[in-house]
Amino acid sequence: MKETQPKRPRTEPQKPRVCVLDASSYVGFWVLKSLLSRGYSVHAAVQKNGEKTEIFKKIKEMQGVEERLVVFGFDVLDYQSILIALRGCSALFCTLDGSDGYDDDMVDLEVRGAINVVEACAQTESIEKIVFSSSLAAAIWRENIFSEENVDERSWSDQEFCKKFKLWYALAKTQSEQAAWALATDRMLNMVSINAGLVVGPNVVQQNSQQTMSYLKGAAQMYENGVLAYVDVKFLADVHVRALEDTSACGRYFCFNKIVSTEEEALKLAQSLAPLISMPPMYEWQGGEVYAERLRNTKLNKLVEGRAY
Repeated sequence: MKETQPKRPRTEPQKPRVCVLDASSYVGFWVLKSLLSRGYSVHAAVQKNGEKTEIFKKIKEMQGVEERLVVFGFDVLDYQSILIALRGCSALFCTLDGSDGYDDDMVDLEVRGAINVVEACAQTESIEKIVFSSSLAAAIWRENIFSEENVDERSWSDQEFCKKFKLWYALAKTQSEQAAWALATDRMLNMVSINAGLVVGPNVVQQNSQQTMSYLKGAAQMYENGVLAYVDVKFLADVHVRALEDTSACGRYFCFNKIVSTEEEALKLAQSLAPLISMPPMYEWQGGEVYAERLRNTKLNKLVEGRAY
């Protein structure tokens, strides 16, 4: 009788090593968790001013039990520290966010950081793809948006409009994403951007308060124009990873779960963000029954998901 060889167990192909920078941001942390759950080896690059946060403590705890996780410190203005974090990685998830909120100085810092990160990718031979975390705020702010038929991935916020009304978060996301795209194109890098709505999810009030309040500046106008949208952070993290894994992914992707279009939805959103906001932000901005009646008659849903997953 012919001897049969025992079947060898199938082994899954090893996932590549990737970098999440800044892993201590709210979105970055959930991208990190999603990657580890899928078997990736991850370089978690943490800004040095984020080392006292609750998220950083959790990352350090994860490092103690997860051999596929290596933590690096970096500074967005220290180009060499970014290169060190990228070494040996095949992809970068750029999830920079202003931990202390946004003003005109933070706009400049985020733009310079985005440029340094993309240039570091261009100088790292192993990098094959960049997944750049941006915001719907980079697409929805300009004059007369109320009269536009659609807002899609071709849309950009007007920088002068953002400066005029001190929409620093929107300005930072617009300028940093445009700078990243310009440099990635010039360096012939493969990049995808994920433009997320207001990010909600576990402990968002405690861990992402400044970014949440910065996004909600102008919430009444977003609501009235049909572009106030939010996304669950777990879904958003999954979209980031899928943007890496899908070889056909390119360009910009709007990412949101829900457009807030009724008073009831606005109230529900406000309750989920308590005590950051005590009532729907559109009432805080305008107030009074007259404006409330205008909101009841607003039925605009401008946002178009485009090529979203």
